[in-house]
Amino acid sequence: MSRDASLAGTLGCSEFDSAALTDSASIAGSTSPQLRTYRHDLGSIEVYLEPYAAAPTLLVFAATPVARSLVRWAEEVGFRPVLVERLADLPAPSTGDLYVVHTNHDSEDLVETLEAVLPRKPRFIGLVGSRRHTGHHLEALRAKGVPEEVIGRIQSPVGLDIGARTAQEIALSILAGLVAIRRGGPGVWKSRNG
Repeated sequence: MSRDASLAGTLGCSEFDSAALTDSASIAGSTSPQLRTYRHDLGSIEVYLEPYAAAPTLLVFAATPVARSLVRWAEEVGFRPVLVERLADLPAPSTGDLYVVHTNHDSEDLVETLEAVLPRKPRFIGLVGSRRHTGHHLEALRAKGVPEEVIGRIQSPVGLDIGARTAQEIALSILAGLVAIRRGGPGVWKSRNG
């Protein structure tokens, strides 16, 4: 069954198809496969139903060494990474979970980038850099009337506190934090005071 509830093929009779369609819709939000038995005057069949969730999209802004490592490793842990070098390259909104990391606190279009992605309601949005480096961007959003509860969702600095120093270590700490969010783990983010 596709996202629009259309079927490809048949299970042999319309009653089976209808039952499978109903059951597929009922497990769409689940992560557990199920085995169902459908009965008909002519016999019965067992159908294995497995929900498929598209990989969450990870938009990584700015072609920095941290970004390149994030993009390289993100697919390995279940994300669909997209490197966005400039705001003009921002892809159209897609369905599914969205995570956003901006890796250049000196980017000239960082505020505009945040304004463009915030309406997409990302599950996570983070800025690489300390509040000393990113705070003025958040102040610019406030000045533009962005609500405080929206600004409060922006994590900066970003990454689990693993003592990362190199671009690759920083990318690893960010990716570990994103996995913790996606899986509901207890990952501890770096202090906002750092």
